[in-house]
This record gives sequence, C-alpha cells and structure tokens, in this order.
Amino acid sequence: MTDRASEPPPDEAPTPVEASTATEAPVAEQPVTEPRRAAWHELPVMLVIALVIAVLIKSFLVQAFFIPSPSMEPLLQHGDRILVCRVCLHVSDIHRGDVLVFSDPNPGPRSDRGLVGGFLHWLGEGVGVAQPQDEDFIKRVAALPGQSWEIRKGVLYVDGAVVEEPYLKLPTDTASYGPDTVPDGMLFMLGDNRLESGDSRFPPPQGLGYVPIDKVIGKAFVKIWPLSRVGWIR
Repeated sequence: MTDRASEPPPDEAPTPVEASTATEAPVAEQPVTEPRRAAWHELPVMLVIALVIAVLIKSFLVQAFFIPSPSMEPLLQHGDRILVCRVCLHVSDIHRGDVLVFSDPNPGPRSDRGLVGGFLHWLGEGVGVAQPQDEDFIKRVAALPGQSWEIRKGVLYVDGAVVEEPYLKLPTDTASYGPDTVPDGMLFMLGDNRLESGDSRFPPPQGLGYVPIDKVIGKAFVKIWPLSRVGWIR
C-alpha cells in the first residue's frame, strides 16, 4: 500500500458547478413602503379638488349657457348650448357687434339665504346645479357708452352713420326708435330677431333698457350643441 491510495479518485473531486453552489447569493434589500391607502379614503379629496377646479373654470374662464328664447335667431336658436368667455372681458375691450351674456340689469328683490345658504347657492351655481339669482340674457352690442343711436324704420344709425346688420332675421322690425345717447358705463343691446326681442329699445318692464357694463358676464364665442350647429359666434 502506498500513500497515494488514500487520495480521492479524480472522478470524486468537486465539480466547478458544485463549488459555485456552495455559497448562497446575497438577498436584495427591499425598499420600505408605507401601507397603501384604500381608494375610498382618497375619493373625497379627489371630489373636492374636482369641485374647486370646476368652480374656478366657471367663475373666471369659460361658462356654458342654454339659449332659452328665439331673440337671437338666426345666429342662435332656442335650445342651443354655447360657451361664454369670462376672462375675455379682462384681456380685451367690448366692441360694437360683440354678442354678450349679462345678468338682469333690473333684478327683482332677492331672498335672504343667510351666510351659509348664500355660500351653498354660490357653490351650486359654480357646478351648474343651481339657478343664478338673477336671470341671464344674451344680446348684441349695438352702441357703446357716449355713442348716439337711432333706429329709423328698422335701420340702425350710430353717431349718424348707417350700421350694416347682415345678421338680422328677416322680416325685421320697421318701427323707429330714438334718437338717444348711451350713458357712461352702459351698453345699448339689441337682439338679432328684432320682432321677438325685448332689448334696449324698450325701458323696463317691456324691455331691458340700457345694460350696465358691470352686469356683463362674458363674450359668447362658440356654439357647442347640437352638433349640427357647432360653430363660431360672430
């Protein structure tokens, strides 16, 4: 017997694969995370954010309106939905020919809702679920503050010059009104459908009389419904 007999045979030596499995790979660290909140916990916050955004958009940027009468035909028909630009009043002047939405220049007495009731009603108006306290109207600017106007047999004159009105619905009113001068801070507003419009030609309660500029809500700029009538308002 020799000392060589005590060595392990060659085929019993550890294989490279066996040697590599002898040491375990380190376990990767897992990031620490907070427990996930239930979705219903986040829902009230999301609703409040959506409500605030809707109120801000309606109060300062764009507001949708429903056309309740034929006074602006043929441009706007009963049942049309339009968008009104509120911010436009702060970035551009009012011009003759603009189509404006404004609140009632001669409102009736208002009910006292109290502090909380008034806030809730304002909030309801902001999201479109409550009617405004004062009725809203839509007409076209016919004359600006300080301008003189007159209607002679249906033809409009401003500062002595004839105003072309291709937007009028025919037949139109051929009566005469005026002459008069628009007071400071006021607008002379007319409907395109003169035979069906109680506008600035008539004092209240038959019409609107002059409209204070601070009653203007915004400029109507586009029809959005029905789809067959979608288009710009000019």
